[in-house]
Amino acid sequence: MRWWFKGLVLGLILSQAASAQIVLPNGDTPSLAPLIESVSPAVVNIATSGTVEIQTNPLLNDPFFQRFFDVPQPRQQRQVQSLGSGVIVDARRGFILTNHHVIANADQITVGLDDGRELEATVIGSDSETDLAVIQVDAKSLSALPFANSDELRVGDYTIAIGNPFGLDHTVTTGVVSGLERSLPGSGGARLQQFIQTDASINPGNSGGALINLRGELIGINTAILSRGGGNIGIGFAIPINMAAEVMDQLIDYGAVRRGVLGVRAQNLTPDIAAAFGVDHLDGALVAQVASGSAAEAAGLEPGDIIVKINDRPIRDATAMTNTIGLLRVGETADVVAIRDGLRKTFSIKIGDPSEGEVSGEDLHPLLSGALFNELDERSPLFGAVRGVLVTRVEPRTRAAQYLQPGDVVTSINRQPIDSIELMQERLATTNTELLLNIQRGERAFFVLVR
Repeated sequence: MRWWFKGLVLGLILSQAASAQIVLPNGDTPSLAPLIESVSPAVVNIATSGTVEIQTNPLLNDPFFQRFFDVPQPRQQRQVQSLGSGVIVDARRGFILTNHHVIANADQITVGLDDGRELEATVIGSDSETDLAVIQVDAKSLSALPFANSDELRVGDYTIAIGNPFGLDHTVTTGVVSGLERSLPGSGGARLQQFIQTDASINPGNSGGALINLRGELIGINTAILSRGGGNIGIGFAIPINMAAEVMDQLIDYGAVRRGVLGVRAQNLTPDIAAAFGVDHLDGALVAQVASGSAAEAAGLEPGDIIVKINDRPIRDATAMTNTIGLLRVGETADVVAIRDGLRKTFSIKIGDPSEGEVSGEDLHPLLSGALFNELDERSPLFGAVRGVLVTRVEPRTRAAQYLQPGDVVTSINRQPIDSIELMQERLATTNTELLLNIQRGERAFFVLVR
């Protein structure tokens, strides 16, 4: 009885829908089939194959063991394959939007279309921080999905997920928007998260597939699930299409996201902290630290300011601020509204380039060859929690790759603390032989002896 009633309610809603894509044939049981038939050609299956480098002895992954015993580090290459999904977003140019983790490490990407064609694809650009990627196929007679405005989504709106779970082509599941602006720790390493939560069934293989509304518009890219055993339990997550579109445009234009930095670390307001600052609301991001020499410092932002709006977009908390700034391009001007001493102030801030001030490890010391370093900023979750120098990039198969990873913070050299590139240069100028580095990696700290 319950499912009959649910179907009846859905039928009444569909019968009043403005779109002609959903019909009630002869007044019979309502069906989504006409809608699915119209959108399915834009959803593709993605199969990838590639190689990853693995350590043959797990003990050798320990940086202390590697440096202390100075042993060779034999590695092997292992063939990997994966299945995922994608959405055609530009039929003329053959652009397909999917997840970064679907095509990461891929040497070959094969796209399967709804009409049975199989096409080789090339990577246009990929962004691990939002877990998005754009690939391209050379083909005619493609279909693309129109975009919805995901900012207008409400909890309770109907959703339809289409993808390739467990290799089952073009599987369709339905549900509703269960929540908005969700974050999911450990979601493929994505740092910028404002997921749509849905109970439309999402399983392995759905990644990169379409989440659509009842008008056949793309509202999100399915990307992750919360699960205890690897299967669906009714909690799935999709990247909002407004966020995905901004990233997609940069990937198409530049092949990468030219992500800027503001130069602040913020925290959420609590009732006690809000009362201490004399505000009667909990919305906003409280500036806890302003990086020296940053765009925020130049514009006049100070610790204690409460950021409530960026470019007319309300800022609910520190995560919303990070997401908003993380989608702005280098050199773009942002109007930041903040509350200071009970008064609203507007700051016009030119978003800084994180690569400015970046220093090559080779220029610092031969033993650091292969790494790039910069001042610690909000790209690192450790900003404000530790003092040191940020490792921004590490070239694979270089000396530095043996003991450093992007996101590491070097806090001392030869037991002398550092908190800036300038001080790092001073410490290294007096060292010619070996380096004893103290490295903070997430919640773990360790020493590495580099010879």
